[in-house]
Amino acid sequence: MKIGGFQKTSLVDYPGRVSSIVFTSNCNMRCGYCYNADLACGRLPTITTESVLQQLMDRQKYIDAVVITGGEPTIWPDLPPFMERLKKSGFKVKLDTNGLMPERLGPILQSGLADYVAMDIKAPWAKYAQITGVPIDIEKLKQSVELIKFSGIDYEFRTTVAPGLTSEDLNKIAKQIAPAKRWFLQPFQTGPTLMDPNVLRLQWLKTEQIQTVANGCSNQFQTCQVRG
Repeated sequence: MKIGGFQKTSLVDYPGRVSSIVFTSNCNMRCGYCYNADLACGRLPTITTESVLQQLMDRQKYIDAVVITGGEPTIWPDLPPFMERLKKSGFKVKLDTNGLMPERLGPILQSGLADYVAMDIKAPWAKYAQITGVPIDIEKLKQSVELIKFSGIDYEFRTTVAPGLTSEDLNKIAKQIAPAKRWFLQPFQTGPTLMDPNVLRLQWLKTEQIQTVANGCSNQFQTCQVRG
């Protein structure tokens, strides 16, 4: 597994827990609004798995959980053994995924290697290829949504409101995943290393517009909030 980043401490990435974050390199999507383009394209120096594990062991007094994010973690076949080592060391494990590989996500959920799962819902199904920059097998995404919802594992869905998405698009997303436990909407924030700076030419929704959508969809989720 190629690791491109490590954050020692986070108070916000695993709900209710103090965590460290492991950033896996490379991604099977090319979202134009992605602000971690160097990570997603595998351009960052690699940190060895053993180095990361040692740092995590050294920090057990300060953290009780590990968040594995990307890039896209499920593209790496050796993700499950890594998660198993974390679990055996006593950590709670949160997995962030785009859901494009249900054939790998399913066994992880079934084997109890994840205690919490967050799946990014990028767009309405019809706009997915446009937003992610790659051809998309929508059935795989739908399968991942169902796997997560019925896994018995704590979870959330989340949508970064990318440039080009409208309030109507957000309402369509709600219908795609509802009913569900949690849906968080995150306003778009620009950065210095966007995958495609041309997205800045598109209009994007303001926080108050996103909040209006969240308010209108709140009866379809146990929690529906604007985050960040």
